[in-house]
Amino acid sequence: MSGILHKLNGIASRYLESASRPFIWQARYATSRHRALPSFVIIGAQKSGTTSLYQYLTEHPQIWPAYIKEVHFFDGGLAPKLDTFTKGEKWYRAHFPLKAQIQPREHTFEASPLYMFNPLAAKRMFNLMPGAKIIAILRNPTERAISHYFHEKRYGREPLNIAEAIAAEEKRLAPAWANHDYKNDFFIHLSYKSRGRYAEQLKRFLEYFSRKNVLVLSSEQLFQNPASVLHQVCQFIDIDTDYKFKKLRPRNIASNRVNIKPSVYESLNCYFTPYNQELYKLTDRHFNW
Repeated sequence: MSGILHKLNGIASRYLESASRPFIWQARYATSRHRALPSFVIIGAQKSGTTSLYQYLTEHPQIWPAYIKEVHFFDGGLAPKLDTFTKGEKWYRAHFPLKAQIQPREHTFEASPLYMFNPLAAKRMFNLMPGAKIIAILRNPTERAISHYFHEKRYGREPLNIAEAIAAEEKRLAPAWANHDYKNDFFIHLSYKSRGRYAEQLKRFLEYFSRKNVLVLSSEQLFQNPASVLHQVCQFIDIDTDYKFKKLRPRNIASNRVNIKPSVYESLNCYFTPYNQELYKLTDRHFNW
């Protein structure tokens, strides 16, 4: 009987949370002019550990997380027919804490992995938050592309096998690039190789933000030595570096991946070689990819 009651309580709690959400949002929106803008933003890359980094940082007592992890303001959002950027600053501010809640050396932030890839995001972000700090976390682009493929496969958005999907990317994305249609489904979801051209994406942010305000992290290092990477992030955003993070378990790990033919790895490695070299030169750092 107790098991049934526990289950019913869980259902009731979820129902109340869902039912109250519109009222919570209305209250946040009504008080948006009193709310802070983020002092730093995790911009991507997708499938590179942004969820893990976001969750790790929310544990720190000097950090106030956003209402949701991925606000998707500066990139216009994931829905092709709804541009969240047109909702304006008031809508964006509603996702963050009240200014009065945030003490000196405390920060609020969000993490939307599409910001890094969207060509419009850097300028939009700078116009609203010129002093913001930017964090990019990068993963071996071959591994990132493969992980991205299985992510789309899992959600039923990719009908092709991986070799076909990689070969089809340029043709699929050509209309989006030509028409500057960054709300295009193919651009958002099936951009496996394009998202791994990191240097060209970082250059867009460095065009507006000071290099000292842009931190580039390694996904591989985050998962091998999370405490060291988090220490680096704490220094970058100027919070207590002595805090001991406890919940350092990787988040958002996919379970539908299968073995990949060596030819797929060879093709992707060959494709990314010049782009990786460009990244190493831009960051003055060799990622060993």
